[in-house]
Amino acid sequence: MSRADSTPRVRVPSGRRVLISGASVAGPALAFWLNRYGYAVTVVEKASTIRSGGYPIDVRGTALEVVQRMGILPRLREAHIDLRQLTFLDEDGSEVVSLHPHAVTGGFEGQDLEVRRGDLTDVLFAAVRDDVEFLFDDSIDTLDQSGPEVDVTFRRGGPRAFDMVLGADGVHSRTRELILGPEQGFHRYLGYCFAVFSMRNTFQLSRETVMWNSPGRAAALYATGDDDDVHAFLNFAQPDLPYDVFSNPQAQRDLIASVFAGAGWEVPGMLAAMRDANDVFFDAVSQIHLPRWSSGRVALVGDAAYAPSFLTGQGTSLALVGAYMLAGSLADRDHAAGFDAYERDTREFVSVNQGLAGKGSATLFPTTALELEQRNNRLRNLGSIPRSGGRPAHSALALPEFRP
Repeated sequence: MSRADSTPRVRVPSGRRVLISGASVAGPALAFWLNRYGYAVTVVEKASTIRSGGYPIDVRGTALEVVQRMGILPRLREAHIDLRQLTFLDEDGSEVVSLHPHAVTGGFEGQDLEVRRGDLTDVLFAAVRDDVEFLFDDSIDTLDQSGPEVDVTFRRGGPRAFDMVLGADGVHSRTRELILGPEQGFHRYLGYCFAVFSMRNTFQLSRETVMWNSPGRAAALYATGDDDDVHAFLNFAQPDLPYDVFSNPQAQRDLIASVFAGAGWEVPGMLAAMRDANDVFFDAVSQIHLPRWSSGRVALVGDAAYAPSFLTGQGTSLALVGAYMLAGSLADRDHAAGFDAYERDTREFVSVNQGLAGKGSATLFPTTALELEQRNNRLRNLGSIPRSGGRPAHSALALPEFRP
């Protein structure tokens, strides 16, 4: 078990010892704010270190205010990718339209951030590593709330007690399972599966995305810079969730190969690269909907509580905003009142952003020939359609000030 705990631990007042499960985005952001409010924070992460690399993610709207208040906005500006072009291709590989990405996402040039996921996690970790205890290569095994504390056993380390446990451990959250039950009860499948992996950039792509579509299938190449590699993405409509392939990487590759058999453009080369790639990530496109985000002394944040799916482009932003709101709600309250305030003040923002998924699927992944034709016509006319007024979903929460 490796640790990042160089700062001496001081005696902490009763009720202020917190365990966070997960060290991706929501976990370190939550640790940052809780540490500021006087909590002694431990973060447990099943990976052996902070995960670098990964596909590009967006930070926009209210989440920009969060990272500004954290003092990390300048570093993220330096890491900004600045994709300049998004090109849609028809089934025969011909160009439908080429646009600036913000025309499709509703983003704002010069304001919104797009960074490699690993760059964001590196910046978040650097902001907290000297003040927070990290337990890598470990995870929560059991939680017991029968007493005045939460007794935790770990898969590798010894048992410990905490005043609160906060689950920031993703869509397939172990913490959520322990307090609320199996994932199937909260998992809302949106009808698609996808795979993402890296491959050699033999396409002369630079700071751009190219997306090919046929009904129910999409293939995209993301070039985040002038690097040797691109991110390859394959998405397909699947009426029934294929439970049998999730634990079998070979079955995942076989399923994707069968779905994309006969596809044109660069898809055959992408399938060949997928066979040899060592970083293939496969999952269903889904959301998490919970009746309540906490139980007893345990609460959930980010994808563990309210995954919106990548169709919204808001997963990372919700994680950052949710972490800020949860920590702030606990700044001067006990766990029960804090959890209630967190949910009361954040749920509407989450619901509005989860609702973006329908718009995302219609734009990126039409499932019939008619829907694809209609989508392409909308894209061709996009430049002449004025941006709708009102506050966009990603800015639908005015960030409050919290005082410890």
